Amino acid sequence: MAEPQFDDIAACVFDAYGTLFDFASTVARCRDQLGDKADQLNTIWRAKQLEYAWTCSLMGRHSDFWHITGAALDFAFEALGIEDPALRARLMQLYLDIDSFDDVTPVLEHLREAGMKRVILSNGSVTMLVSATKHAGIGKLLDDTISIEEAGLYKPHPAAYQLAVDKLKLPAHQICFLSANGWDTAGGAAFGFQVVRVNRTGQPAEKLGVGPVAEISSLSELPALLGL
Repeated sequence: MAEPQFDDIAACVFDAYGTLFDFASTVARCRDQLGDKADQLNTIWRAKQLEYAWTCSLMGRHSDFWHITGAALDFAFEALGIEDPALRARLMQLYLDIDSFDDVTPVLEHLREAGMKRVILSNGSVTMLVSATKHAGIGKLLDDTISIEEAGLYKPHPAAYQLAVDKLKLPAHQICFLSANGWDTAGGAAFGFQVVRVNRTGQPAEKLGVGPVAEISSLSELPALLGL
């Protein structure tokens, strides 16, 4: 995809999980206990976490992302025949202390030095996001951290993306929204953001009829894309 010229961007809004924080790192740190079930657990846990979030919004029965994450892990444990309360507790704690990707801190520092506003917009609960940003040491590099809990509806519902517009007091087209999740980039683009997909794993483009303006494989490519 040819690099577009962004010339009217006033803020960068980042998805959290998969974009800034490596959700696979949680299971990876318990691989010694999980053995050959580690990769399956990671896949099922993540898939159910997203499925439950979207289902709750569609049912009109909101549950915060921490509880959804626990319920999804319980499903994954049962699906794989794992009965280990101590391991469950360890995995949930590790999700609070989740690792960030190596490119996150340098890019946030670059954007701050360039005067670009930097905000997280995530399905994560406030507690989860406070813990994750503290563990990664990036809280000081952010202007705001927004949880969809303020809307009570999960991305990709427009009400979730509206939170960033309201907080930043900017029109959607002046916001560069970045996510590693294809469904999230589609949602952000449909809302009106200038969207960049951080396609860390080389996934194919989504077939939803709307999508990102640009695609990068690492956040390290972002400053050049923005002309910073």
